[in-house]
Amino acid sequence: MPENTSATVEDSVAAPVTQTEGGKGGKGKEAKPERVASMWSDAWRDLRRNPVFLISGVMIFGLLVMAVVPQLFTSGDPFAKGFCDLSHSVEEPSAAHWFGYDVQGCDIYTRAIYGTRNSIIVGVLTSVLTTVAGGVLGMIAGLRGGLLDSLISRFTEIWFAIPTMLGGLLVLAMLGSGNVVTVSLIMAVLGWPQLFRIMRGGVITNKHNDYVVAAKALGASGWRIAVRHVLPNSLAAVIVMTTINLGVYISAEAAFSYLGIGVQAPNISWGLMISDGQDRFLSSPHMVLFPSLFLSITVLAFIMLGEAVRDALDPKLR
Repeated sequence: MPENTSATVEDSVAAPVTQTEGGKGGKGKEAKPERVASMWSDAWRDLRRNPVFLISGVMIFGLLVMAVVPQLFTSGDPFAKGFCDLSHSVEEPSAAHWFGYDVQGCDIYTRAIYGTRNSIIVGVLTSVLTTVAGGVLGMIAGLRGGLLDSLISRFTEIWFAIPTMLGGLLVLAMLGSGNVVTVSLIMAVLGWPQLFRIMRGGVITNKHNDYVVAAKALGASGWRIAVRHVLPNSLAAVIVMTTINLGVYISAEAAFSYLGIGVQAPNISWGLMISDGQDRFLSSPHMVLFPSLFLSITVLAFIMLGEAVRDALDPKLR
């Protein structure tokens, strides 16, 4: 009896079936193996064809460059001595100064450009912290189940009852003032339960799927199953919510700064600029209009990106 007449399951799955271009038994060139489809590759293919994703991606890339290298967009420096000149106080927009001047005689365009950095940092830092904290706890609770899941879930429900904005206002008001790091930490501490619930639900759903059961039957360790199978298939909803929340956190930072308990001068924030111009809105609307425009475009860009990612990752919309 010839040896090696049977193949393992892994070999039969791994070996791609190819055909020659000349047909059965022909000597033509071998055809390339078929592309291995996956949720992520299909989603990326859909995103590249989605104009909403392309437009929002270009907008966000521009905002990121603006935050990292504001000197590419303006030659002024709002932190330099002599940047503000009271003789130009409340001047209207002109060809030389597109956005005009504020009450202190500072160029609004330059300040709006430099204000991008703090807003992006707050949004990104808060989103990363909430995703890590909520994702890790949701992964643990969903995989372990039992008493540990019950304890974490009950604690999360209690914490989730605290409104993020109201809780942030209360804590920042008690502190008296805040900065980029303080605002990010407070919103992350109050905002992680939402990501926990999404991750936990995805893990509980995916850990009972057939491919997980098969991996257990083949002797895969719990860590390998969690990292290779459960986690990648539970991340889709978390990524979508994180992207949308990024814009929400940017608007929350602007709201805190507008109320005087967020980012403080001499740091620059769109919320601070709006607050400075609110008393002169009727006579000098440009002081409020242009920082508000920057804020609206930024929030809109991240919401558009989140919607595009959601549509690409949702199999029901394919």
